[in-house]
Formats: sequence, structure tokens, C-alpha cells
Amino acid sequence: NALVCLAVWLCFSCRATVDKIMAIIFPITAFVAMGFEHCVANLYFIPMGIVLAGLQPELLEGMAAGQAHSLDLAGMIGNLVPVTLGNIVGGTVMVGMIYWFIYLRHLDPLHAEEESKTASAD
Repeated sequence: NALVCLAVWLCFSCRATVDKIMAIIFPITAFVAMGFEHCVANLYFIPMGIVLAGLQPELLEGMAAGQAHSLDLAGMIGNLVPVTLGNIVGGTVMVGMIYWFIYLRHLDPLHAEEESKTASAD
């Protein structure tokens, strides 16, 4: 999830649409190529696997026995809980905390609050 969050941060740092597209291609491609799981993607792929298994059971013949049995509600929940927790940790610790450490840890909290008030007044 650190790569997905990196793609979002890179996207927000760009101005033009072409820049945004180019910025997200490499982190998302690396995320998919490494075979990582994302809870939002799994919310599509697991139900689609359940539907396809119901419509064409012969598709399950090439799967390992453990994989085929996980295509139900219990398997979906068993997948989404650890994947979601991993995505939260990856997004907050590996991206958010690193940005805080690099850019915001030196700011005085009172000064930062006053600065945000003056920025919102403008």
C-alpha cells in the first residue's frame, strides 16, 4: 500500500492531467507486478471470482484446493481483514509518517496552527 499511497502523493503534487497520469503509472505498475494485495481491488476480484465460480465451475479446476475453498464469504472476510490492516499500516506508517518526519516534525505546533488560520483567512 505504500506504493499506492506514493502514487496518490505524486498525483497531488502534479498540476497537469498528463503529469498526474505519468506520476501514478510507475508506483501502481510496481505494486501490481510485485503481486501485493489491496483491499479496494480485492472488493472487486473476490466477488467476481465467486460469481465466475458459480457460472463456470470448470474455471476452478486449475486452482489449488485451498484457493478454491476460499471463494466464499468467510474467505473474503479472512482476506480483507489482514489486507486492510496491512494497507492502513502501509499507508500511515510507510508514507504518512515519513512525510511528517521529513517535513513537519520541526514545526512548532502553535506556529503551525496560526499559519493554517492565516492561510484559511486568505
